[in-house]
Amino acid sequence: MTIIAVGCTSKMDQSASQSRDKIKLITLDPGHFHSALVQKSMYENVDSVVHLYAPEGKELKSHLSLVEGYNSREENPTFWKEKIYTGPDFLDKMLSEKAGNVVILAGNNKMKTDYIAKSVEAGLHVLADKPMAIDLDGFHKLVKAFEIAEKNKLLLYDIMTERYEINTMLQKEFVHLLAFGQLEKGSPENPSVTKVSVHHFYKNVSGKPLVRPSWFFDVKQQGEGITDITTHLVDLVQWECFPNQILDYKKDIEIVSAKRWQTSINAAQFEKATKEKEYPDFLKADVKNGVLSPYSNGEINYRLKGIHAKISVTWDFQAPEGTGDTHFSVMRGTKASVIIKQGKEQNFKPALYIEPRENTDILSFEKVLMADLKQVQKQYPGVELKKIAKGWEVIIPDSYKVSHEDHFAQVTKKYLQYLKEGALPLWEVPNMIAKYYTTTKAREIALGL
Repeated sequence: MTIIAVGCTSKMDQSASQSRDKIKLITLDPGHFHSALVQKSMYENVDSVVHLYAPEGKELKSHLSLVEGYNSREENPTFWKEKIYTGPDFLDKMLSEKAGNVVILAGNNKMKTDYIAKSVEAGLHVLADKPMAIDLDGFHKLVKAFEIAEKNKLLLYDIMTERYEINTMLQKEFVHLLAFGQLEKGSPENPSVTKVSVHHFYKNVSGKPLVRPSWFFDVKQQGEGITDITTHLVDLVQWECFPNQILDYKKDIEIVSAKRWQTSINAAQFEKATKEKEYPDFLKADVKNGVLSPYSNGEINYRLKGIHAKISVTWDFQAPEGTGDTHFSVMRGTKASVIIKQGKEQNFKPALYIEPRENTDILSFEKVLMADLKQVQKQYPGVELKKIAKGWEVIIPDSYKVSHEDHFAQVTKKYLQYLKEGALPLWEVPNMIAKYYTTTKAREIALGL
């Protein structure tokens, strides 16, 4: 067992960390960099000592390196202290010691659902990275975990960072105002809601090239694309279309169709992403002629309370220079569409547009839209509209534009607020269950099961 502390800690910090009413974090088997991003910031009433339980290896070293980087940065450094246990019985040790009260989970998804279940059974709150389940068996385990969490008065919550992206937040606002009309019902050929996400295996995190664990390329451990990033997109469809409403996965969801396809990664790319010169044995069944082809991509066509939605996730190896992961979203109303674009025209930065339907009386529409804008400005001062050829662009002050990495602190602060209040909003748990039913059921359909 080891304690690592980087940076200066004042006497006030040290005494405060001993306060009995503080939240005490436990990091369990941090195989994904998202676990470290939770610690990119400090939080009020959270102990600076984090108890970490994990096996020795590259993933642990990578996690600690990121945390050390946050502690030692010049601007607004953190002051986390890691108390580490790396024995082979690290999970049992964590469950028996209960050195904290909130477990942070971001790592190998094959084990994540079991980690969640055992943590809540032990009386620990859980803040978990997505996905919390990667197949239907995992989904059923997750449902039981939520039941145990409710019985034990614990908060089990997943990290939905995309709810904090300002273009998405404003898209949600505008689609529930008068100028938009009502959500179209849509059809499989012309959905009411379309969301497309493009991600990359090789990219920078916190200013450095990200080293992926080799299991990230194994769909049995990471999960297929149709149950991974799709989690965010399904969440946004639910959150934007039916805010604060409880969804029933047994009644409100109908999967129309689903498909999956592969991304090809050659040996040089695999080494660049993982720093490993050879494919490990567990990947060799997916390698042909030296090329690895995981099922990283997926598409789901489905109806949610009668609204037709299509979501699609694609993984490429590396983004072109000057670009990165991208998001495209269309929500069609009876009077207008609200669209997020992030292409070349937008310099690969997300931008939000409002486009009235064809044959619309533009003067009348503009009058209603400007009244809507005043409503939006009450919550988001400084947001404006700029007239363009097809409609309006939403002009968003830079102060609202927070990086993806910093969204993790926003989610964590919201979760800490719920812990203080002693409960999640009534709709959160049933809607998490609905979300994971959608992704895991779609996988079964894509597989033809």
